[in-house]
Amino acid sequence: MASTHAAAPIAGNTTAPAGTYTTNATQYNSNNTGSINTAGLDLERLQTISTILGPNAGTLAVEPHKRFRDFGNPSPLGLSAFALTTMVLSLINVHARHVTTPNIVIGIALFYGGLCQLLAGMWEFAVGNTFGATALSSYGGFWMSFACIFIPFFNIESAYENTTTFGDALGFYLLCWGIFTFLLLLCTLKSTVMFFSLFFTLFLAFLMLAIGYFRMGDTHSTELLKAGGYFGIMAAAIAWYNALAGIVETHNSFFAVPTMPFPWSEAGRVGRSRSAAARSDKSS
Repeated sequence: MASTHAAAPIAGNTTAPAGTYTTNATQYNSNNTGSINTAGLDLERLQTISTILGPNAGTLAVEPHKRFRDFGNPSPLGLSAFALTTMVLSLINVHARHVTTPNIVIGIALFYGGLCQLLAGMWEFAVGNTFGATALSSYGGFWMSFACIFIPFFNIESAYENTTTFGDALGFYLLCWGIFTFLLLLCTLKSTVMFFSLFFTLFLAFLMLAIGYFRMGDTHSTELLKAGGYFGIMAAAIAWYNALAGIVETHNSFFAVPTMPFPWSEAGRVGRSRSAAARSDKSS
């Protein structure tokens, strides 16, 4: 059954009244109360609820990119771009296979973690997802700015008088990104375990890296930077997991990817209610 939502009229659409848009994706649309419309939504899909928070003041929307029009979901692209770039840099931070020079990250950070993630963030704005837009666009900007540090043209590292001063400056940079990540973390408390875990491990990665650079030259600096790298690896793996949860559908996969909504979240309450109703039906 089709549903209608307030939106700008579409050119050439002569069947829908002015100011409305008709879509068949009923199960994905908001019910205009700030809560989830679960009509026609199977329990398995509810457990793989959107990998990016919806725009309704912290409530979780089921694939918010389909609230108004049948846009594709930009979240998996942004999460994948973030995950791959973070994974490569983090492997270098932990000195995997004795690699310690991070310059290989420059291209990835500029064009995949940077540009592609920024574009995904802009499309989150287009589909009305403020949280996703803010997160993906910001981290896209982070990767672009991070790449500039290693490009000689910008003379960033050479502008500092010594390694200690540069380490302090880089520590400020990473600490501020850690603060920003913590603010986003607070907005995931009503989402899913996997989405919360992404921002939690990322926050710890920024914190460890910032402290490590503040203590540049200290005997514990290397261990702190490696700790940041390990947390970065975890964050990247969880980001890929969330991206997969946003891509997997019944038409392209034989399995579902559960993201485990928190019990106190709206999705968790609905899931428990639906499970209880299903058990009741079986017993009767």
